[in-house]
Amino acid sequence: MSFSRRPPVMASSPDGTQRMAWETQLSPITVDDIRARTARYRAEGITVCWVSPHKKTPQWIDAVPAVRVRAPEAEESWVVDDGVAGFDFAAGGWTVREEELQPFVRWVLLGQLTPCRSLPRYRRVPRVVDKQHWILRRDRWWTSRQSSLAQDKHEQMRQRQEKAKEEADARKKEEEAEAERRRKKLEEEDRLRRAEEAARRRKVQEAEHRVRMEEWRQQRAEDEARRAREQAEQEEKERRALEMAKAWWGRLSGKQKEELFTAVAERAWREEQLRVEIPEKAAMAVHFAYGVPVYSRGRYHALYAIVRPCPELVSLSPQLAYHRVLVRNAQEMSEFDETLADRITHYDLPDHEQLTMY
Repeated sequence: MSFSRRPPVMASSPDGTQRMAWETQLSPITVDDIRARTARYRAEGITVCWVSPHKKTPQWIDAVPAVRVRAPEAEESWVVDDGVAGFDFAAGGWTVREEELQPFVRWVLLGQLTPCRSLPRYRRVPRVVDKQHWILRRDRWWTSRQSSLAQDKHEQMRQRQEKAKEEADARKKEEEAEAERRRKKLEEEDRLRRAEEAARRRKVQEAEHRVRMEEWRQQRAEDEARRAREQAEQEEKERRALEMAKAWWGRLSGKQKEELFTAVAERAWREEQLRVEIPEKAAMAVHFAYGVPVYSRGRYHALYAIVRPCPELVSLSPQLAYHRVLVRNAQEMSEFDETLADRITHYDLPDHEQLTMY
C-alpha cells in the first residue's frame, strides 16, 4: 500500500452500507481546514481516517479521526505508531498501541476500532519514544469498544469515589466544626477563670508596686543626694587641681616657657634628629597632670614627651608612667617622687626670673 497517491483510497463495509475514505495528508494543513474537510465527508455519508506518514506527529492528530504511520524497514510492514490506544482500567489511563497497518485497516472497516473522545481527566498519556519519556495530550484515539466502555466505567468509579470522598470530607468538617465549638466553649470558660485570677493577682501586684515605688523614690532621692555630693567633691578636686597647675606653671615667666620649649626642640633634633611641634600657646592636658604634650612632626605625628606635668597631680595621671617627662632643671626634677624617676629629663636651665613672671 502506498501513501503517495491522491485522491484518497475509498473502502466499503462488507455489506456495502458504509463507505470510508483513507486520505494521506502530506502537505501542511491547519486544524480548522482538516476539520472542515472531515465535515464535508460526513455530510456525504462518508467516514474518513486521515493518515500522516511524517516522522513528527501533526497538530491535527486528535482533532479528527487520524493516525500516524511509520514506513517499513527491510521486509517489515507499515506500522500505525500513533493514534491507536487502549484503556488500562487498573492504571486508570490510556496506553498507546502500535499496530500493523493492514490489521488496523481491517479492524476499522469491521467496526472493531472506532474513534473515541478522551475524557478531560485522561488526556495526558505517558509514552517512551527512543528511550525518552514524553507526555502526550490527546483528545481522540482509535480504540476498541471495550476500551471506550472501560474509560466510561473508570470515570463513573472515579466520580463515585470523589463523591464518597466529598461526603467523608463534609462529615469530617462537621466533626471538626463541632470539636472547634467545644474547644471555643472550653477556652471561654478558661478565659473567664484566668481573668478572675488575673484581677486578683493585679490587686496584689498593685499593692506591692506602691510599696516598691515608695522605696524606689526614697532610694532615688538618696542616690541623687549622693551624686550631688560626689559631683561637688569632684568639681572641688578639679578646681584645686587647676589652681595647683596654674601655680606650678605660674612659677615661670613667658620668657622661661619659651626658653624651655626651645630647649626641647633643639635637643630632640640634636640627639634624635627628630623635629617636634612647639605649640604657639601651651595648652595644659588634664590627663597628663596638666603637663603640655609635644608631638613629633612628619608622617606619624607621634607623642614625643610631656613638658612640666604638675608634681602634686602625678598620682592622678597613671598614664604618665608610659611617657617621657621633660622639666627645666634638677630642682624641678627633685619635686617629683620616685614614680617617674627613670622617665624624667631636665635641661639644666637656670631658675632666674621666678618672681618676675606675673
